[in-house]
Amino acid sequence: MPEYHNDGADALPASKSQRKRDMDALQDIGRALTELPAAKLKKMNLDDGLLAAVLDFQRITANGAKRRQLQYIGKLMRDIDPQPIEQQLAALRGDSSAHTRWLHLLERWRERLVEDDSHVQQLINDFPQLDVQQLRTMVRNARKEREENKPPKANRQLFQLLKELIPEQGKPAASGTDEQDDTQDE
Repeated sequence: MPEYHNDGADALPASKSQRKRDMDALQDIGRALTELPAAKLKKMNLDDGLLAAVLDFQRITANGAKRRQLQYIGKLMRDIDPQPIEQQLAALRGDSSAHTRWLHLLERWRERLVEDDSHVQQLINDFPQLDVQQLRTMVRNARKEREENKPPKANRQLFQLLKELIPEQGKPAASGTDEQDDTQDE
């Protein structure tokens, strides 16, 4: 007769129901991935096998085959850390507070650039790879648009430039400088 020792909660394996809930959660993450366009999926740095499975799911039309493919995606997700994928999905949905902070940082930089030339010089100093002429032209156009109450086309272009330049926390940086330090002086 086997002898069972209860050494505490850590020694017990997860129940079958808990394992099923975990697998369903992974499958839900996989389902969310299948709803994204291929371009966004490729930017997410997914495992090659998982990316191929998600793209295959998008090509499948039969319901039974889609269900099986979704289960396969869930199986692949077991071998991958789902946390970074969940964070990227939350950022795409706008649920991430870190992503919101980053967007607010970009907005503050845009406003400061349009308000004062000293901030333009500060950004140039912080990011030497920046095309100075392009930046100054965008800032000048944004100021002109604001004065003439025109639609903010140059403002949007400036925001897009800042998005490419200032990395989101937790994502690979486009440059070696961390811009988070500049938020302290506000």
